[in-house]
Amino acid sequence: MRVVLAPDKFRGSLSAAQAADAMAVAVERRGWDAVRVPMSDGGEGFLHVLGGPNRTTTVTGPLGDPVEAKWRFVRRRAVLEMAEAAGLEIAGGAEANDPLSADTTGVGELIGAALDAGARSITIGMGGSATTDGGLGALRALGPVPRLAGVRMEVACDVRFRFVEAASRFAGQKGASPAQVQLLSRRLDALVELYVETYGVDVSELVGSGAAGGLAGGLAALGANLCEGFEVVADHLGLESLIEEADLVVTGEGLCDTASFDGKVVGGVAELSSSLETPVVAVVGELDPAVSLPEGLPVVSLLDEVGPEESFGHAAVSVTAATDAVLGRWLEGRELRDGAVGRIRRR
Repeated sequence: MRVVLAPDKFRGSLSAAQAADAMAVAVERRGWDAVRVPMSDGGEGFLHVLGGPNRTTTVTGPLGDPVEAKWRFVRRRAVLEMAEAAGLEIAGGAEANDPLSADTTGVGELIGAALDAGARSITIGMGGSATTDGGLGALRALGPVPRLAGVRMEVACDVRFRFVEAASRFAGQKGASPAQVQLLSRRLDALVELYVETYGVDVSELVGSGAAGGLAGGLAALGANLCEGFEVVADHLGLESLIEEADLVVTGEGLCDTASFDGKVVGGVAELSSSLETPVVAVVGELDPAVSLPEGLPVVSLLDEVGPEESFGHAAVSVTAATDAVLGRWLEGRELRDGAVGRIRRR
């Protein structure tokens, strides 16, 4: 048996790589081959699943303090993660953040560092931002647009929302009050007009332009391509070929809810596996009872399988136990359907 392990992070407990390692313990105990493919949708962990950082640059943080931002540069291709320069964690969380003044200046400086290093291709992950400035800080830090001439910029969006929706959907999570959310929405409306006048690009209806507080839309005004983060990572890692050669796929994340099937890792892996007719199962920290699961996707929740105390105290052990449980249930289903346990398909 060849099992592809393609989880997202279990936020606050395990990185995607740690989750894949924990799943692998259960797979290898059964004598099967475990293929670890830690995933990201463009949010936190994006840089690490694409090879990890090999450079560090001092940039301006979201609240104006200097921060050390990690990034990757190989063969004139730069991989950046906006949260390294303007993340909510850097700002001290929603409680310490100033949602009105937090900006993306450091992201522009980080892109500038990649350009100075000779990058001809830049891939930047959205997600985990402290900001709702529509990317204005980043654009100002970058200076004249001709500096980007001939450079391909790919923006890996972790959400599909539009530009102005960035405030109403996410600013509250960054510490904004209802009144501040309304103010930020009006500022984004004004930026739509500014970007049309300055760059000739209407970002208002671009899918994903609201990612990272509208930073994705701001970069789109400069000519960046907005892409679904899951697809960017899947293409880079060759996930389709790996799934096609597998007998089973295991994915997972911390919280499985409706958003999990709207451009996120669990939904993306499930959809890709289904299209390739490869069985897929999921291990999650918590399953929202309101979510409508796709047909043919067995899901095991850590909270249901091992209980809350063990789940939060021993995350890796809990993921291993839950993975073993979902593998057992999948095998039982195979026995009922086929009358025997064996390879699903012979290639």
